[in-house]
Amino acid sequence: MLDLHTLYLFITANILLALAPGPDNIYVLTQGITRGKKAAFITTLGFASGVIIHTSAAAFGITLIFQTSELAFDILKYIGAMYLIYLAYQAFIHRNEPLNLSASIDKDEFRRIYFKAFLMNILNPKVAIFFLAFLPQFVNPSLGSITFQMIVLGVIFMIVTIIVFGLIGYMGNKLSRKLRENAKIVTYMNTLTSFVLLSLGLKLAFTQR
Repeated sequence: MLDLHTLYLFITANILLALAPGPDNIYVLTQGITRGKKAAFITTLGFASGVIIHTSAAAFGITLIFQTSELAFDILKYIGAMYLIYLAYQAFIHRNEPLNLSASIDKDEFRRIYFKAFLMNILNPKVAIFFLAFLPQFVNPSLGSITFQMIVLGVIFMIVTIIVFGLIGYMGNKLSRKLRENAKIVTYMNTLTSFVLLSLGLKLAFTQR
């Protein structure tokens, strides 16, 4: 089972990443502004459901790598580290870009809204790579089953995503004007995200099997 210190760090990182401006939460925000709270929440559930797929793949894949091949572990480790550092770089260089709330909104029924968000999540290979790189940061083999720990982390990640994205959709109408007028909000969030991702990337690069 996870220790409380690791759990607090993981939840904190989840909240920061969920709040940082990105395609998923901007899409939820746009749904909240243009389609209402229910559409935003269903979109959130679609994104969160994709976490189940990525967590399962990461949990069983990482477990196999931990148990069988040091070379495979190192390859995955460095790929994951480079990807996290790349995300940090992208967040930093785009830190001053304004939010784009003009994306077109699909007018399908709520059921189709859910499956669209679900497919957007599971068909994005960057999300799969992110889970492979992110979850192992908080796994401790000495605490028991690696697979179980990663599944627990995935469930926590999903719950945090639902809560944070749900609030983003709910507050969309009230926050939209401020987000447009105050570019510093986006700059601060992107800078903070860049720092978090860079720290995780460097930690992963120096992680031992």
